[in-house]
Amino acid sequence: MFHCMEPEAEDVLSPEPQRRSICSNCDRPTRVCLCHALPFPPIQTATRILIVQHPHEARHKLSTTPILNKSLLRASSVTSRRLRRGLSPILDRSPPALYLFPSSASSTTPALHISAVHPSADLVLIAFDATWQHAREMVRASEDFLSEFATRVCLDVDESVGGGSIYDSELILRKEPFAGCVSTMEAVARALRVLEPNGPEIEEKLVGVLREMVRLQAGFLKPVKPRPKLLKKKTEGKEKKEGSVQVIS
Repeated sequence: MFHCMEPEAEDVLSPEPQRRSICSNCDRPTRVCLCHALPFPPIQTATRILIVQHPHEARHKLSTTPILNKSLLRASSVTSRRLRRGLSPILDRSPPALYLFPSSASSTTPALHISAVHPSADLVLIAFDATWQHAREMVRASEDFLSEFATRVCLDVDESVGGGSIYDSELILRKEPFAGCVSTMEAVARALRVLEPNGPEIEEKLVGVLREMVRLQAGFLKPVKPRPKLLKKKTEGKEKKEGSVQVIS
């Protein structure tokens, strides 16, 4: 005779957390699905766009690269810490290309402002998708290869001013380190405004998609609170500075 045994507490399996439902078209959670905002068909451009994503950024939920790939017909991306021959068939043929990144004090290659560029046939626009520090490292590691065929270009960036967005504050998902720093999608939109015959229209469409992405995401973002230790150090540093001023006077 078989007896039904009550399972011990440790044998009772807790219900598995339900995975979020993902849209099969835009690859985003259904709660923030962007299909209604994506241009259809994808925007045609004369310029080919290549996004180089840092491995860390490729895992970031708020990366705009996947949305760019779906919005632009001639956009593609690779994941790597540096560009080299054999990584991208697009670049292996050494096409006329621009890589979008500003100059800095340590830059060996000065950046030409993109407004001074004269677009040419088969032009490739390269953008680096990473944190500011990672992007610097990626550019330095890639410049020997890029110097063979590409020109470094930049948008307006002011490193002396705190971060923000070149557009309205509603477009900010993550705080940028300097004024003029933008998301990859914003940077590409601005560049295409200059490079494409119907650039302003393309920029408006891309910014519209980004604005909708931010609007949907805003309801799920938690406000960032300063860490207690950093806040304490900042307060102590301020008090020490004020005390020093009083002694001098």
